[in-house]
Amino acid sequence: MSPAIASSFGIVAYMAIFALAGIAFLFVNLLVGMFLRPHDPHPEKLEIYECGEPTIGSSFVQFDLRFYVVALLFIIFDVEVAFFFPWAAVFGKSTNLMNEKFAVVELADDGNLALTRDATLLYRELGVRNPTVPTTVPPSLQSVVTADSGASQSEQIIHEGARQLAWITIVDIGAFFAVLLIGFAYVWRRGDLDWVRAVGQARAHEPRSPTDDPLEQEALLSV
Repeated sequence: MSPAIASSFGIVAYMAIFALAGIAFLFVNLLVGMFLRPHDPHPEKLEIYECGEPTIGSSFVQFDLRFYVVALLFIIFDVEVAFFFPWAAVFGKSTNLMNEKFAVVELADDGNLALTRDATLLYRELGVRNPTVPTTVPPSLQSVVTADSGASQSEQIIHEGARQLAWITIVDIGAFFAVLLIGFAYVWRRGDLDWVRAVGQARAHEPRSPTDDPLEQEALLSV
């Protein structure tokens, strides 16, 4: 069996053990609670608890779909904020690498250039598994790197490359935020965020006959 397959089987085994332990813990607690908890049914226990209110009129009324609209818009714009966190992590690490006071290259024991421990950790956090000291200048940095060779050139390549990455991330998040603002302006222009005006427009186009239902009368007065 190859090491990759053995590692995959190990991960599956750990997940299966974790799932079985969680299921066993749940059912054991439910079983113990079934035998130990008191059983004393009473009509007062079926009454409305704390913030609930007694039902006035029929409880089979149509739920206002505007709640779903507001919840959907909130989820859309709230989830988009989560994409700022990985961007902030990459931007922060790139700004650390672009700082010229941050030591990135050192002389190893064998006399060759090597990355410092902090620079190696930053590269690994950025997704580079085996970071090494750059020895050739990338085409995008040909006009920026002025050092000829040696440690100065490697340090300048790392600092300027990190600066280039930081600018790319700024442009990227700027485009993302612009698209997000356009979507927000669109739903604002449609009136999806205007709760009261949406109620007034909806009922202005739907004339209704007088009703004796207290719940509907209270809703009309609240508008």
